[in-house]
Amino acid sequence: MSRAIETGLTSLFLLAAAAVPAGASTIFFFSTGNPDGLIATLSRPASAGKIQTETADDFVLAQATTISSATFTGLLPLGTPLTDVNDIEIELYHVFPLDSVDPPSGNVLTRVNSPSDHEFLAFDSNAGDVSFTPGIVSPNFSVLNSVVNGIHPIPNQFTGGEGGLTGEEVQFNILFTTPFTLPAGHYFFRPEVGLTSGDFLWLSAPKPIVSPGTPFAPDLQSWIRNDDLAPDWSRIGADITNQGPFNAAFSMSGDTAVPEPSSYLLIGIGLALMLTACRPVRSRS
Repeated sequence: MSRAIETGLTSLFLLAAAAVPAGASTIFFFSTGNPDGLIATLSRPASAGKIQTETADDFVLAQATTISSATFTGLLPLGTPLTDVNDIEIELYHVFPLDSVDPPSGNVLTRVNSPSDHEFLAFDSNAGDVSFTPGIVSPNFSVLNSVVNGIHPIPNQFTGGEGGLTGEEVQFNILFTTPFTLPAGHYFFRPEVGLTSGDFLWLSAPKPIVSPGTPFAPDLQSWIRNDDLAPDWSRIGADITNQGPFNAAFSMSGDTAVPEPSSYLLIGIGLALMLTACRPVRSRS
């Protein structure tokens, strides 16, 4: 192979390599849609005289995705100033039996398709992991049912709920200080809101998901637990109220990495040409 050809092929290879990006990206957005007014369920961190209570709902990622922001919508007590919000905690869970004791305790009817015993990611606004902006959607929003204190192990899991209530509908816009990447998979999203007084209740969303939500399968139902029931979870609709099943109102956004096939084709051609040119030429006898 002549020096000129070798130099030319080397240049082609370097140009092709330089053309391969780390990966283009496409916008990712998922939403369960708008609140449907069917139920509101407690989701708060522990505080003086109050035990932690968690509500979680699921989402699916079809490919590796970087999450940078989220929203969730719920009720504050009527007339609550938004300045009374003093903490936001976000946790992510795998689907049971990951991160869990298996077989489970038997304190609930089932753990199939529930969140795991333990979270695998946690974010706290007081630690600087997230920033949040609350906004009032409606100063007066009513739901037909609620779950606040009626969270018990079997055989007392069914309470029917604690009745309808009215509150201030608020959407929380969450920005993760450091966006995080999750592989393709099935996960649960769990937000909590701390208040100087009163409680935050997460609003339900239609199940199955309807526009402007983004349907996915399998779409699991929302679950709830408090510190007395943990590490187990109960299904809000199927176990506690015999209604539903329910989704919860939230969204997530970010981007997904997409490879550039044309660039990989270019570098492949360059390599093939180099290999061809470097083959020894047999002399004819």
